[in-house]
Amino acid sequence: MTEYVPPPVDRRLPTEEARDLMALVRELAAREIRPTAAEEEEAGRFPRALFALLSESGLLSLPYADEFGGGGQPYEVYLQVLEELAAARLTVGLGVSVHTLACHALAGYGTKEQRAEHLPAMLGGGLLGAYCLSEPAAGSDAASLTTRATRSGDSWTLEGTKAWITHGGVADFYTVLARTGGNGAHGITAFLVPGDAEGLRPAKPERKMGMKGSPTAQLHFDGVRVPDSRRIGDEGQGFSIALSALDSGRLGIAACAVGIAQAALDEALAYTAGRRQFGRPIVDFQGLRFMLADMATQVEAGRSLYLAAARLRDAGAPFSKEAAMAKLFCTDAAMRVTTDAVQLLGGYGYTVDFPVERFMREAKVLQIVEGTNQIQRMVIARHLAGPESH
Repeated sequence: MTEYVPPPVDRRLPTEEARDLMALVRELAAREIRPTAAEEEEAGRFPRALFALLSESGLLSLPYADEFGGGGQPYEVYLQVLEELAAARLTVGLGVSVHTLACHALAGYGTKEQRAEHLPAMLGGGLLGAYCLSEPAAGSDAASLTTRATRSGDSWTLEGTKAWITHGGVADFYTVLARTGGNGAHGITAFLVPGDAEGLRPAKPERKMGMKGSPTAQLHFDGVRVPDSRRIGDEGQGFSIALSALDSGRLGIAACAVGIAQAALDEALAYTAGRRQFGRPIVDFQGLRFMLADMATQVEAGRSLYLAAARLRDAGAPFSKEAAMAKLFCTDAAMRVTTDAVQLLGGYGYTVDFPVERFMREAKVLQIVEGTNQIQRMVIARHLAGPESH
């Protein structure tokens, strides 16, 4: 029997340039990412050289304007690139999403001089970024963060600890949210901090269930001095900058979730087409066919949802509610699809010889990062019914 090879996703891309870009991404994923993904994840190796290649190929700058070295691509295209990268290895897809998130504040709120000085290297100069909002005691309640920046003349001194930082300890720059005023959301300001700043100390990376190749660590700021020229936006504007970044970042997480779900579906299709029991391929059994049909429907529904939100963003329309819906649905769907893929492979699905067990472990974190799915439900409900009464 001929081995089943799932076809590539049939994508509706807006331009010929976007179609060429997708072909490049698929070729790069097949050659450079997918063949070593399982081995590198098991060993906990961060693919830094691969991110340098992505930067050189223009894949770390896609949604930003070409004026400062960006790719000039709409989110509709950028997110589908993320999906392809995440399907090959989530550490890579999520890493590109986090880097894009880290560039958002400067690209959207920096002065023209700041953008000219920093963005070209951030977008296409081989640098890798990280985003520092969460803290040990300020996760979902990010407005209660306590890392403080104190001004002295033309510089600021940062003191405090950030937590759950993807690329913590390996990033070249950090977009950091710190308290410069009183309590609450209005006392927070954004800063661009170099990765080698004196007094910046990464803790030992967290030991995680999945995504072992992607370092997640606390960062300690012990008297880190930052010139005022690296303050992004106005004093006290940081929290609104952070929220606008998270709306876009949630779409990145949604796309990554669809990518890993698609990868799990493809593995399940290939396995069930080749595995024979009772004298025929197990894909012939109705119970399994129905599972595959449900998995494929969830993948397609998730893709449609994140693309609809992306098109709103590209049109300049509000998309916060739709971003929360996409993040919620796509990550929950990824958890279901990857779990079903393990079930369809039976005992083999529970072994590291097949990638579906890794997909299931990795999918779990997507329900947590950039706002847990419980927070997404709160965001959606506020759009529907207004803020909660107290």
